[in-house]
Amino acid sequence: MELTKELYHLAEDLNQDTSNFPTIEIKKNCMDQVAPFLQAHHLATVVLVVDKHTYQVAGEKLQNALQDKVTTHLVSLRANAHGQVNADETTIMQLLVGIPEQADALIAVGAGTIHDITRFCAYKMGIPFISVPTAASVDGFTSKGAPLILEGVKQTIQTASPIAVFADIAVLKDAPKELTAAGFGDILGKYTSLLDWKISYLIGEEPYNQTAADLTRTSLDTCIQYVEEIAQANEEGVAILMQALIESGLVMLLINSSRSASGGEHHLSHFWEMELLKKDAKQLLHGAKVGVTTILIADLYRQFAHCFATDLLKPATKIEERLITYWPTIKTEILTMPDSDWLRTMLNRVGGPTTSRELGIDDQLVEESLNKAYYLRDRCTGLLLINKLKKQRIAYPFEKVYG
Repeated sequence: MELTKELYHLAEDLNQDTSNFPTIEIKKNCMDQVAPFLQAHHLATVVLVVDKHTYQVAGEKLQNALQDKVTTHLVSLRANAHGQVNADETTIMQLLVGIPEQADALIAVGAGTIHDITRFCAYKMGIPFISVPTAASVDGFTSKGAPLILEGVKQTIQTASPIAVFADIAVLKDAPKELTAAGFGDILGKYTSLLDWKISYLIGEEPYNQTAADLTRTSLDTCIQYVEEIAQANEEGVAILMQALIESGLVMLLINSSRSASGGEHHLSHFWEMELLKKDAKQLLHGAKVGVTTILIADLYRQFAHCFATDLLKPATKIEERLITYWPTIKTEILTMPDSDWLRTMLNRVGGPTTSRELGIDDQLVEESLNKAYYLRDRCTGLLLINKLKKQRIAYPFEKVYG
């Protein structure tokens, strides 16, 4: 994958050295390039990190391809009672214990969770890791952030990006359709994450970069343009989706933050995940949740735009003063964002869920998350503003935005 000139411009603006960018290959049978890459970089002893499923779809093939070329150790992460691997303390410890002292690198063979566990452990051990995605399901493959469940709380730890990504289209196109739909859902969430980033800049005076926002929006627009190909999960569609996911991750890598790709929609998703963990319930795909929460946030913000008037507010803080100043801009941004019906149509096309009830999330949890999820990150999102205004007893005739 060639870096776009816009990514180079962003790197220049941020004084980032693109020579440290990961090597990225998105094409058919590119797993065959892993062994030559390891040899060229003198990585003689590596650990393949898999689970039962990813070993079958890619790990075994890669293990055989590396045989007689490098010393390979295998760590198969244990699933819980629901057949899922969690990025928690137990699994992290399993991997740390399974890594031999002489290991030169880790190779994550899987989707988001396996990558999060691997990047964290590689960072703690001071060795590089390589990404071999098995599904185009999330945008975090190239980012530094590792979302982990620590003491039952979802926390994103800044670690390290991979030194290389080998996204083999031959593997990705055969992934379960729900994983590809989840990747599209994660991309669709950029509508609300980019809006929240603008709000955090205008109201919270938080860092913002227009070039980074434009790059993320371009990745989003490209996926919308090719939604039919993505829905078919053919080679072209999967390659387009994977490139968009990786570009989104590269933007996060350059700005050293997830702000461009994670707003109120991700806060709701993380809140649901934590509640499911408390109940020891089966986890839901990250991107599937994000697709649904994007619809919820879009509905909530549109109601906010129609109901809120600055003359209701007697400003007592700087944030409130700035909200009055910038409300016309924010209202316009909200009302030009696609509405929930259009977002549902897009998700329907790729076969993704469109409501919380389809996910098995009850109305009580949705309502609780809308009232509390903004606590999860110290960011000035629209979700935070709405809840702070509610606490001041400024009434809004909001309809319920779930179902």
